[in-house]
Amino acid sequence: MHEKFIPEFCVIGIAVRTTNANGQSARDLEALWGKFWGEEVFGKIPGKLSDEIYAVYTDYETDFTGAYTAFIGGRVNNLDHIPEGFSGLIIHPARYQKFVSKGKMPDAILKTWMEIWGDEELNSKRAYRADFTVHGEKYFLGEQAEVETFISVT
Repeated sequence: MHEKFIPEFCVIGIAVRTTNANGQSARDLEALWGKFWGEEVFGKIPGKLSDEIYAVYTDYETDFTGAYTAFIGGRVNNLDHIPEGFSGLIIHPARYQKFVSKGKMPDAILKTWMEIWGDEELNSKRAYRADFTVHGEKYFLGEQAEVETFISVT
């Protein structure tokens, strides 16, 4: 893992408000991903800059133990054309700690999040602005899949 500055960017997609308490986020995220794939949301996002899928976690009530908004979509140049039923987000420039999840998805991503939540030093410097995962070409490689996770830090 290493630190990286990422400039501002925009994403369009679908969202849900959830919490990690009592396993609620597992149910909500499964439903959100189900909607994303089932309704072919990615194909309906205008002006995508790439084929990468972004899962963003933002609007934190407190820290990872409180409510937050989970968002799945694609990166775009601007938020000028948000389709009905979709949302747009601006991810402001920030420093991020980068992690790479490797292996069968979504298990590998869950393992990474468990490591993040259990890392007291990292959690003491988390900014809780917007954290996100990038699901690129390697996301679809089965047992050899890879996803990058970016955690905003102060």
